[in-house]
Amino acid sequence: MSDETRAPEGVRLQKVLAAAGVASRRVSEDMIGAGRVSVNGSVITELGRRIDPAVDLVAVDGVAVQLDTTRRYLMLNKPTGIVSSLRDEHGRPDLRRWTDGFEERLFNVGRLDADTSGLLLLTNDGDLAHVLAHPSFGVTKTYIALVSGRVQPRTVAQLTAGLELEDGPIAADKARLLPGSGGGNSLLEVTLHSGRNRIVRRMLDAVGHPVLELVRRQFGPLHLGSLAVGQARDLTKVELGQLLTLSRAADAAPPTAHQE
Repeated sequence: MSDETRAPEGVRLQKVLAAAGVASRRVSEDMIGAGRVSVNGSVITELGRRIDPAVDLVAVDGVAVQLDTTRRYLMLNKPTGIVSSLRDEHGRPDLRRWTDGFEERLFNVGRLDADTSGLLLLTNDGDLAHVLAHPSFGVTKTYIALVSGRVQPRTVAQLTAGLELEDGPIAADKARLLPGSGGGNSLLEVTLHSGRNRIVRRMLDAVGHPVLELVRRQFGPLHLGSLAVGQARDLTKVELGQLLTLSRAADAAPPTAHQE
């Protein structure tokens, strides 16, 4: 085939956007013409632009778009009593009841203790999982903890000022006492980026308020919302876009100096 008759390389941008479920081709063309679409950080306005979906990074209104349709992303509200593993060596209930029904080979991003419930992400996207799980990227997690005893404001301040644990210092990014505390117990919201084992429980033990119940409500930009315990759902396009945007920003900058 001569140079004159060789087919152009790549796929038209509007076709890629339509295949990714962003919008119809016609609406995608309007988005491109309005300057709402960028490729590798540069705004594209010409409709004839072709890209390589396997290599190029596309965003709409500054929010990343996943072009790889083989990737799967599930939010699970993990019940207590389930270990964060796809095969537990001790035979305890694990995550396979939620992953076995999918063709994709899904795995969990990070872990939740067996006695902790709440938001757990299941995916087959290893690059995204690395950014979300590694503490150096500063992705925060928010927990609601029912603890024993009446927590005082000075104790909440101590959590954010920092504690010395057996494996080193640790500080919550944010902590606050929630309404509903009573009956000799207290309800706390704790946000931190550490990935250390049982860190929320150990922090609250250290300030004299053992955890009675612990739920992870938020992981990065993801919120558990009204998802029932034991239920899983695909991420919305908005949620996925937020995750991918966070991941690409982390890839573009060196990891922060956050402690683990």
